[in-house]
Amino acid sequence: MTLFTAVSDSARQVFLLLKCINFAQKVQSFCSYRLYSGIAFLEEGLFTSYAYSPTTSSQAENDEGSTQVENDEDGDTTVFQISLAALLETLQIFGFTESRDRSASRDPAYGGVTGSLARGGPSAAFDNRVLGFKSVCRLSYEAKGEPLCIVLEEGGVTTTCEMVTYEPEDQDEIPLQRDALALKIIMRSSWLFDAINELASTSPSRLTIAASPSAPYLVLSSNGPLGSAAVEFSKDKQLLETFQVPERTVNTYKYSLVKAASRAMDMASKVSIRGDEQGVLSLQFMIELEGGRVSFIDFRFVPLLPEEGDDDDGD
Repeated sequence: MTLFTAVSDSARQVFLLLKCINFAQKVQSFCSYRLYSGIAFLEEGLFTSYAYSPTTSSQAENDEGSTQVENDEDGDTTVFQISLAALLETLQIFGFTESRDRSASRDPAYGGVTGSLARGGPSAAFDNRVLGFKSVCRLSYEAKGEPLCIVLEEGGVTTTCEMVTYEPEDQDEIPLQRDALALKIIMRSSWLFDAINELASTSPSRLTIAASPSAPYLVLSSNGPLGSAAVEFSKDKQLLETFQVPERTVNTYKYSLVKAASRAMDMASKVSIRGDEQGVLSLQFMIELEGGRVSFIDFRFVPLLPEEGDDDDGD
């Protein structure tokens, strides 16, 4: 029995969501590092059909034909790694364009992400969706240790790819204490995107986020070799949809890591900014897809200690 199968009528949507966490060579349920992690939620609603049949034990035949039984500690979860770069290349094997008009992505008249892709340039005139060709992406995973099979069908052409799977290197996600939040703010993602890019002018190594129940309510600031800069947000409901900050909180993060979430910031319609009492920061982006569906990308960042982050070298 196949462990997992899923069918999507658009490889583009899966591609765009996974591209948001394209800061690692391999991808699993989450790709985590010491100071940050990124999680793309490909929920059941993203697929036209979805089947997952977990078992408490998996069987695999060895070279001599005998059967080996491996017990899973958690029968409800299957975790494996694959090459993210190879997966992205596979999903765009038919050569669809990724170029986007950011202003179009903000215009609901053009269908959000999908609409912006449809206006992506001259090549959009030859988009298979415009030509009426059916596009299907099928994913399947037979059992632990087996390859991930990807079947792409478009315009009468079928391509089958089998990707090698790996044992997960790290299954520990950065914990966020949801019952001990120091701040929770919901706002338009485009405003956070603009603020982060505005601060880039100082070539910063650090990003400081300060939130307070009194003015100034939310301030993003940076310091770098070219000077310092700050972006301040008022508490206006039209600007900050949700603002829950019981007391003043200030934490500093590595700017380059937060900047790595820019693709998700640009694509998303809203962002939920949460921080716990330990300073762990969560940026959860809501991305609107075709058909009225939504998906989420969650980034988490560990705050820097005073002596950390003085250089801009990657971790």
